[in-house]
Amino acid sequence: MIRIAIAEDDPACAQQLCQFIETFGRESTQAFTTAVFPDGEKLVAAYNSQFDIILMDVEMPVMDGMTAAGYIRRMDPAVVIIFITNMAQYAIKGYEVDALDYVLKPVSYFSFTQRLNRAVSRLHARRKAYVALPVKGGSMRMESADLYYVESQGHQLLYHTRSGVYQATGTIQQAEQDLEGMGFFRCNKGYLVNLEHVEGIQGSCAQVKGESLLISRGRRAAFLEALAGYVGGTRR
Repeated sequence: MIRIAIAEDDPACAQQLCQFIETFGRESTQAFTTAVFPDGEKLVAAYNSQFDIILMDVEMPVMDGMTAAGYIRRMDPAVVIIFITNMAQYAIKGYEVDALDYVLKPVSYFSFTQRLNRAVSRLHARRKAYVALPVKGGSMRMESADLYYVESQGHQLLYHTRSGVYQATGTIQQAEQDLEGMGFFRCNKGYLVNLEHVEGIQGSCAQVKGESLLISRGRRAAFLEALAGYVGGTRR
């Protein structure tokens, strides 16, 4: 399911975009959900990295699209942003917030689907490189390379990342499922390790960013095999 946010103060234009997405979904057999916001401020207030693509009108009351995109980009480096605008010169400014593209009003179905198809392609290419951490109050998206390891403490998970440690409710089994295929492997029942950050093995411990994480006897052979496969270029 691909989640799309539409920030558009013109109800008719917002409805047209929703119809275009619905039609494109039928034609491409892609599953989409849409949420509409009447201005940039309401989108920013509700944002917690829950969308994959944002269709953003540039000229809106309260908070314009460029300003809203700036706030969102600081929270979410992965979301795909496409601007909807009357003026092509906004496209250059869009590079400042890493916008994928822009669509000129009045929006035609052909030009819209070209951009949306490109956005979906980028999304599929990026998905495995990013993870959504279930932090307090929502989620935070970051590159999988910035997540060092996940630690289980009872019913709480500690996500050790480049930018700090984040706590969330959950189980290590659920975290393992969420990170499947991204190069993570459990070294014992309480630690899920990003193999990219294993700096070495000392005795019965994996060295990860200056921490010694115990490798349990029952998992040692599988962990070392996974690590060797990762280093050799084949992720387990």
